Amino acid sequence: MLRTLLTQEALGDGLITTDSLRSAGLNEHVIDTLVRRGELRRLRRGWYALGSTWQKSGHDGQYRLVVCATAAATVDRNLVLSHHSAAVLHGLPLIGKWPATVHALTPEALGGSSQRMLTTHRTVADPNSTFIAGVAVTSLARTLVDMAAGQSFLTGVTMIDHVLHLKDERLASDKSARVIGPPTVTKATLMAELDSVNPRTGRNTAERAIMFASGLSANAGESLSRVRFAELGYQVPELQVRFDVAGRTYFVDFFWRHVRKIGEFDGHIKYTRAAVMNGRDVVGVVVAEKDRESLLRPHAHSFDRWGWELALDAAAFNRFLREKNVPRVR
Repeated sequence: MLRTLLTQEALGDGLITTDSLRSAGLNEHVIDTLVRRGELRRLRRGWYALGSTWQKSGHDGQYRLVVCATAAATVDRNLVLSHHSAAVLHGLPLIGKWPATVHALTPEALGGSSQRMLTTHRTVADPNSTFIAGVAVTSLARTLVDMAAGQSFLTGVTMIDHVLHLKDERLASDKSARVIGPPTVTKATLMAELDSVNPRTGRNTAERAIMFASGLSANAGESLSRVRFAELGYQVPELQVRFDVAGRTYFVDFFWRHVRKIGEFDGHIKYTRAAVMNGRDVVGVVVAEKDRESLLRPHAHSFDRWGWELALDAAAFNRFLREKNVPRVR
């Protein structure tokens, strides 16, 4: 049975249809039994994923599976996926939950509509739409603008930060390799896209998010922290400030220079990500981080850390920043 399911998953690029299961000899009763046992996960009517695949995919991967299944199920409709659905296929980060439905553009429609598993938006067409995993989606720039205009300031900043950060990394890599890559998304291109789309609502929020965004934010936790500083009335510090200590170079997440205060977002990613681990065990990474902090402390008046739980709670984070004497906006 497992071999049959694995074969169907491979043939469907992660997705399994009811028709393929029936062709493999599984009847409705067997399929329902596999769903109850967790060996199959029903994504929508007629579409499944392996239970093990679903479990290890995480929230991003799970929504991506639902999006791809819905796109495949509506292949006869001339839809271009957009908003959250385009964002997850572009690999953009989201702080919070992905929606329960799939989002798409229908420029020719008389108005946006919502039906089970599919929400459509009446707006201008995207002439630069592209394909990801065989699915038509809005371009990266259009997706960022749609999300920045239609969602919270935090969502817009987090996604734009991510793209600008990857752009800076790619440009540095291209320069080192002496190659010229394809055009990248910049604040200028996002402002031009915003003018082109001219959303009925959310334009000011989108423009503010674009101008506030920074490629120096290395992860979503740092983006969240910066948004909190701004929302709570604290000074937004310098980002990724360089310190040369004991013959080595270190960069800190946040630095309030005039009060010599270092701040670091500690999302524990550094203790699990393979690229950061570099073959070391967790203890080795933690010890190295403590040694780094010890070297940096004499070069600042204070050194404070926080993580996801604290930053997500605006009231608690406000108390923390006040207790740590983070400078407020004058």
